[in-house]
Amino acid sequence: MPTRPDYSLLELASVREGDSVGTTLANSVAYAQHAEALGFQRFWLAEHHNMEGISSSATSVLIGHIAGKTNQIRVGSGGVMLPNHPPLVIAEQFGTLESLYPGRIDLGLGRAPGTDPVTARALRRDGLGAEQFPEDVARLQELLGPLHPGQAVKAIPGAGTKVPIWLLGSSLYSAQLAAMRGLPYAFAGHFAPRLYREALRVYRDNFQPSEQLDRPYAMLAVPAIPADSMAEAKFLATTSYQRILSLFRGQPLWMRPPIESMNGLWNAGEKASVQDFLSLQMIGDVNDLNRQLDELLASVEVDELMFTIDIYDPAHRRRALDILAQTRAESR
Repeated sequence: MPTRPDYSLLELASVREGDSVGTTLANSVAYAQHAEALGFQRFWLAEHHNMEGISSSATSVLIGHIAGKTNQIRVGSGGVMLPNHPPLVIAEQFGTLESLYPGRIDLGLGRAPGTDPVTARALRRDGLGAEQFPEDVARLQELLGPLHPGQAVKAIPGAGTKVPIWLLGSSLYSAQLAAMRGLPYAFAGHFAPRLYREALRVYRDNFQPSEQLDRPYAMLAVPAIPADSMAEAKFLATTSYQRILSLFRGQPLWMRPPIESMNGLWNAGEKASVQDFLSLQMIGDVNDLNRQLDELLASVEVDELMFTIDIYDPAHRRRALDILAQTRAESR
């Protein structure tokens, strides 16, 4: 078995139905601490707005909270949706985080709003949107780089911190931009799996070395339901099925307890849509996961895997990390 790439985690701070945000964030801290103890490389938080059931909207605040409760694991954004923010504000926020937690902060950037069109209009400044993304990325790189004589606008703190910038994407656009700028790239296979091979190939084939990165570095995000048996995993997975079904129906995204069967909850078309959404899902026990991971990694070249684990019970979710870590330990 070939050695696996590094493992990392993506967190949405998902709220269980009936739980408080405070309880949710305490569970996220315990989850991050457990991941750190197991040797996971990164713990990223995703920016979403106006979504009942997801509490990671104030992404930089949560990054600071998680970083302050851990010691070594890298903490970052997966990602900051840059059209929602002036680059100067993001440079100051992440410059502050890097100053507080040196060498542990990542700045992953997306060009989608992370919400619905109405909320996107409420968030964006001066009506600017994704079309401004390349210029905003360049501005951020400048603000986080060294100060230049006569520089009129400075990120204080931020200037000179060189916080690592990643580009995130679910299409070919960000793959091309990351390659052109010589930045690390993460593909969102956990919700948009169709183009992952092509996007990662475009990124590697077109990569131009930069001051930040001399060779391509690609990460693939995938959903996972690790458990002690396939039967248990299939049961636990119904939490994510219910959630994605709610997403498609425009309903609140509370995490609901697993159920014995989805029959009667979805129609054939909805079932097919959910399965397509999760077509990269890793599910089962250690042996099942090893087989699925080997198949995935035989088909695509990645330097890191980032897992999303939607499991209702926090203890079961931490146990899932134990099982996932075992798959990497067995590949060494």
